[in-house]
Amino acid sequence: MSSNGRELSRRGLLKLLGAAGGGLALAGMAEGVGAPAQEAASGAAVKSFTGPGANPYWNSVGPYVNEAQKAPLILLTDRPVQLETPRHYFRTAFTPNEAFYVRWHLDGIPNSVDLNSWKLNIEGNVEKPLSFSLPELMEKFKAVSVAAVNQCSGNSRSRFQPRVPGGQWGNGAMGNAMWTGVRLRELLDAAKVKAGSVQVQVQGLETGSGPKGFGSNRFLKSLEITNPALDEAVVAYSMNGEPLPVLNGFPVRLVVPGYFATYWMKCLTWIRVLDKADENFWVKTAYRVPDTPRGNTTPAEMQAGTVKTVPIGRLAVRSFLISPDGGTKIPAGMGVMLRGIAFSGQGRVVKVEVSEDDGKNWTAAKVGEDYGPYSFRTWEALWTPKKTGRYSVAVRATDEKGNTQPDEGVWNPGGYLWNRIERQEMVVGSAG
Repeated sequence: MSSNGRELSRRGLLKLLGAAGGGLALAGMAEGVGAPAQEAASGAAVKSFTGPGANPYWNSVGPYVNEAQKAPLILLTDRPVQLETPRHYFRTAFTPNEAFYVRWHLDGIPNSVDLNSWKLNIEGNVEKPLSFSLPELMEKFKAVSVAAVNQCSGNSRSRFQPRVPGGQWGNGAMGNAMWTGVRLRELLDAAKVKAGSVQVQVQGLETGSGPKGFGSNRFLKSLEITNPALDEAVVAYSMNGEPLPVLNGFPVRLVVPGYFATYWMKCLTWIRVLDKADENFWVKTAYRVPDTPRGNTTPAEMQAGTVKTVPIGRLAVRSFLISPDGGTKIPAGMGVMLRGIAFSGQGRVVKVEVSEDDGKNWTAAKVGEDYGPYSFRTWEALWTPKKTGRYSVAVRATDEKGNTQPDEGVWNPGGYLWNRIERQEMVVGSAG
């Protein structure tokens, strides 16, 4: 994590926020429904739903929609709002703000935030409860920046067999940004955490009915007070050098590098230190995975009630081939540059390999610039197919802790932790 230019943060961001009249709003939230995403990408019509088999497409199959501050994204649901990023936006290490995926949990999301009245509150088991305006956060605390992947816990859920409930994401429920803000630990230190504290709970402006019967009308998440992730966490007010889009959590969101996005609270407004374990639905019941290798189990084991679960935690190592996307025939003998991204929540990616024969043989790819252990890392490999026919091109990544992508799927009832080796079918034709 590196220091950021404090004056740039103050002058640049405050100028932008001032131009917005003290806040930002989602004016209209207008939706313009277009062609199904895969049809728009390939020119071939596809079904509006895939199943019961695994989704064969890179993305989900919803229509494109237009939302405020956003490029056209793929719609999964509109209540709560879930929007997926199309494949082509992952050609670079950093995902544009306007293309960044969107995932809310409740239907009552804020469509405006008035910075004249908004405060970030630190409360609970602390000696000195505090409240900060956005300018105060930028002026009173040292600004730090971290490149980190925000990935939905259910990214790639549509690959699961048998299918499980929840948003049927393709691979686009993820994004990487340079986040700038204040260290969470500095805010906790300023409030003077009392002895006997056990967890840090975060809450934003999201409200709604939630799953029926669970009293979950507020979205709340907690991390253990001893979790080292709290030392790396940032209360971010800037995303790729700009204010956060409202749909991505304006005015500030919690960034927990290396962890799944369920902890990255949007529109963060309350930081609460707890002196007893958080028993709310979103911690005790939701976002839990089997306490097994890779979080893997079976429907039968879950039905038997013998599976112990734990809160979901760090990202598994993953990699993706972004281009070419298989939509165009490649002439035999032509050199083609394969390009993609890789990441891990366990440590920086140090090796990416590609295979042209469905994973039988592997060749090292060239990895791109290292922006830090929690960032996307681009990769490329020159591929010259010698013969005509169909190829299954695969990619796998390895991180600095020695974690390598497996070639087996995973199953759990939440549809979490998918990181099987990805494949892309390529057609090679005659150059004559």
